[in-house]
Amino acid sequence: MRVLFRYARPHRLVLAASLLLVLAASVAGLIQPLVAQRVLEALADGGGAAGPIAWLAVLVVVGAGLTGLQSWWQQRTAERVVRQVRRDLVFRLVRLRVPELDRRAPGDLIARVTSDSTLLQNAATDGLVNVANGTLSVTGALVLMGAVHAGLLAVTLAVLLSVAAVMMLVLPRIRLAVARGQESVGAVGAALDRTLGAARTVKANGAERRETAVAEDAIDGAYRAGLTGARYAAWVRVLSGVSIQAAFLAVLGVGGALVAAGDLTTPALIAFLLYVFYLASPIGSLVAGLSTLQLGLGAVGRIEEVGRMPVEEDVDRAPERAAGPAPAVEFDDVWFSYPDRAPALGGVSFTAPAGGQTALVGLSGAGKTTTFALLQRFYEPAAGRIRIGGVDIATLDRAQVRRRIAYVEQDSPVMAGTLEENLRYAQPDASAEDIAEALRLTRLDELVARLPEGLRTPVGTRGVALSGGERQRLAIARALLRRPEVLLLDEATAQLDARNEQALREAVDSVSRRCTVVLIAHRLSTVTEADRIVVLEHGRVRAVGSHRELVASDVLYRELAASQLLVGEEGA
Repeated sequence: MRVLFRYARPHRLVLAASLLLVLAASVAGLIQPLVAQRVLEALADGGGAAGPIAWLAVLVVVGAGLTGLQSWWQQRTAERVVRQVRRDLVFRLVRLRVPELDRRAPGDLIARVTSDSTLLQNAATDGLVNVANGTLSVTGALVLMGAVHAGLLAVTLAVLLSVAAVMMLVLPRIRLAVARGQESVGAVGAALDRTLGAARTVKANGAERRETAVAEDAIDGAYRAGLTGARYAAWVRVLSGVSIQAAFLAVLGVGGALVAAGDLTTPALIAFLLYVFYLASPIGSLVAGLSTLQLGLGAVGRIEEVGRMPVEEDVDRAPERAAGPAPAVEFDDVWFSYPDRAPALGGVSFTAPAGGQTALVGLSGAGKTTTFALLQRFYEPAAGRIRIGGVDIATLDRAQVRRRIAYVEQDSPVMAGTLEENLRYAQPDASAEDIAEALRLTRLDELVARLPEGLRTPVGTRGVALSGGERQRLAIARALLRRPEVLLLDEATAQLDARNEQALREAVDSVSRRCTVVLIAHRLSTVTEADRIVVLEHGRVRAVGSHRELVASDVLYRELAASQLLVGEEGA
């Protein structure tokens, strides 16, 4: 409820006005039985009933108009609430820390922005207004019913309270069913995200049936939870309807006896019965509001969970572009472990000299990519220090650290959009000359020249319209446009042919004159000319030196070089 009120609070004036309109419409409805009583009394006395009938018509029209205006205000407010909820969720999800993203399925997080936020929207507007309106309208009706006849009011209350007691046992079960259902909906999204994100792998391995079964299990879970919620919601509707019918029959029986005994007039009984029927609407509003609140509360927990997830608070400040010389990169006794795993780095220390090329090599799992992740503060080391230009990056905002670095990932992700949008992704204000130079260095200029739409050519979802090598060169060109102080290349030549690999090596040689290049490579042919090579093994620095020095002094490096036919070239 605290969360619901927090989202409703900015719209409290509009919601209050909406509630006033509802109450005004309710007042118009409450007066109608009294006017109807006057009509009956006038007809019984043989007098004119034109005036009361005219008033009755006015009340009907006014009530309908107020209801329509209130509905518009309430729906508009509901849309504004869900817009704010989704903005808040998107803001946090985009800034979630990498360890949190590692253990969360994207599809489940997306479901919180879509379906969960809609449930909260309805609860924060329709639910609150309906509960307030139903409560006040029922109270007003009961007061007027007491004015007509206190004894019949007692009979009505006895029936309503007994039904309400049963209903209070049912309503909380709706919330639990909705929570389970929304978790299942999130699981459906996660299953689809997993399947569609690797669609070619799924198809190539004939796994459509298995992936469909996983999604169907989640769908069945949502279905079962939905049925449970629907069952309880049906009980609520049955109970609310029964309460009115039971109250009507009780009032009719007791009131009929009172009329027969001469203790109650027939017009008064009819007016009281009209109030009983009138109660159906506010009671229905109250029950609907309570049900909507339970639905919203079932989703609130999942939305609030996002609010508790750790985010990167320091990425929105726009850092100035550094204009100084290329910095050295230093790892000083750095330790790091992924959750529930052995240390990925165990006391790593090395220095990448300023303005040169430093290569990280080693067998898979040696900790090479982890060093890049720590250098960009995707993760925080358990111990030790990482410095850029002599400054501990832990003392800098993440935005400052990442502004100084350009990173080419191993799988070279490409964003949906055009070639130009991808190139400008890291540097939106890049000039046409800068773009042309980056294309030339990565030999993408030939590709662009062949395309009918040039730089405006769409690359498709995840860059599916490009080959693996083209995606890799596009990622490298994007990094070069950033004009970084430190350039990180993670297997940047893995998908390049010999011609393009040589072109990239020349480009890296050129870039390393103005920035510090740190690269990871399994193909040692790309790092033989590096100024320094760091050999990692099991998360520790095994050896440091040039290619020639390591071939002569380190067994592991010599084996790697020999397996790639590079030893003979150096005469080792």
